[in-house]
Amino acid sequence: MTRAWAVAAMTVAVALTTTASAAGTTKWLCGPGVARDPCRPKLSTTRYDGWNTPVDRYTAGHARDRGVDCFYVYPTVSDQPTRNASKRVDPEIRSIALYQAAWFSQVCRIYAPVYRQATVPALQAGTTNRNDYLLAYGDVEKAFDAFLRRIGPRRAFVLIGHSQGSYHLQRLIRRRIDDRRGMRRRLVSAVLLGGDVTVRKGSDRGGVFRHVPTCRRERQLACVIAFSTFNEPPPQNAIFGRGAPRVASFLDLPHGRKLESACTNPAALGSSRSRRLISVAPTEPFAPGTLIAAGISLLGLEWPAPATNFVESEGAFRGRCSRWDGAHVLRISSRQGTPVPKASPTAEWGLHLADANIAQDDVVDVVREQIRAYARKGR
Repeated sequence: MTRAWAVAAMTVAVALTTTASAAGTTKWLCGPGVARDPCRPKLSTTRYDGWNTPVDRYTAGHARDRGVDCFYVYPTVSDQPTRNASKRVDPEIRSIALYQAAWFSQVCRIYAPVYRQATVPALQAGTTNRNDYLLAYGDVEKAFDAFLRRIGPRRAFVLIGHSQGSYHLQRLIRRRIDDRRGMRRRLVSAVLLGGDVTVRKGSDRGGVFRHVPTCRRERQLACVIAFSTFNEPPPQNAIFGRGAPRVASFLDLPHGRKLESACTNPAALGSSRSRRLISVAPTEPFAPGTLIAAGISLLGLEWPAPATNFVESEGAFRGRCSRWDGAHVLRISSRQGTPVPKASPTAEWGLHLADANIAQDDVVDVVREQIRAYARKGR
């Protein structure tokens, strides 16, 4: 009888250890060796002048190896009806990687972990709390360690995130990179969109980060590209563009009256001038029937749908960093013939769901130049 109980106890212990190990294992959505990698599609593209005039077609190539890899953390997108998602790869997760990360495959290999994020239903219900975000962040930090092990100590990296993904990456940079010179030397740049990276008013740092500034020049290294998109004045209760929101406090990110949201226009770094933006979007519809797909439809941006996998619109929008009554945002305007997008899901969100696509080619061009600058320095 004693022997039987011992065997049973050992079996339970092994099972628990296996379960814990599985929970702690990084699961990759994108990366070398991942089957059906949504971050590495064929980049066949139709280029438009503005919104309605096709100019030509081309297929962009995937990245040449310049010793730099990308680590992407996706935004709040999961439709799972729990406060935290599992590590199941649902259609909306594959879609968001295609919409936000795939275009970067021209300049780097993209690694993207699946993490137990705070979900869209929980966000809508207002039930998310600090523990939910810390659980999600724990997955991201463990994945970053796995990423560093995979790429080795000599390679550099670019961090890419949007919304919840940006907040997790801000915490990661604060904890693991900002105060460590050796890690800052490996950071080519961080693209942190729709996440209210804060800086001291009139400065390029001093909010979330002490040492990592916002990008002011095209070939500047170890800097941040950050903005939130609006085409109307952000209301007083805007979720973005007015400093760190509630989720930032969950992740111990700084906030206060002396800080403001950073805005770096990727088409005009270091300038407040209005410039033509180059927008990019997949022609494949976002995962049908999902909450994010519904939000995207509310924007009223029906992109042209040629036979290629992507559409690139040059100058359909103009953008400049603008301060409006305490808000600091990327203010866009639609060219004649271009739809005027509507805030979605409400005015408080602005054009948050378009952040990653509205100037995607401009962002990738900056990252491309930063990677070249890094390679020239022979780091």
